[in-house]
Amino acid sequence: VQLVESGGGLVQAGGSLRLSCATSGRTFSSYSLGWFRQSPGKECEFVAAISGSASSTYYADSVQGRFTISRDNAVMTSYLQMNSLKPEDTAVYYCAARRTAVPSTATDSYHYWGQGTQVTVSS
Repeated sequence: VQLVESGGGLVQAGGSLRLSCATSGRTFSSYSLGWFRQSPGKECEFVAAISGSASSTYYADSVQGRFTISRDNAVMTSYLQMNSLKPEDTAVYYCAARRTAVPSTATDSYHYWGQGTQVTVSS
């Protein structure tokens, strides 16, 4: 399974970005997907996750109500819509896949990772 993120960039505080994660693989719907982020000097942290069928979603408290995770199994792509961005959202954002349809918030439970995309929010 290969994952490729796109959509990062520079945005002003209060703005929006939509990240995409294009995935290869035959059984995309059997994988749960997660988004994580890492800032310089900080550990990688959970942002959002979605089940294989998209029936369940989970969010970190810091992004609840501002970010929305979704997936389109027909095109094997996951999305992270980020609204009301804050400077503290600045990080490299990673997409990850887990070999089960049940999502997790645990970083070490994901088996495949993308290369990351930089999101910078200016104040």
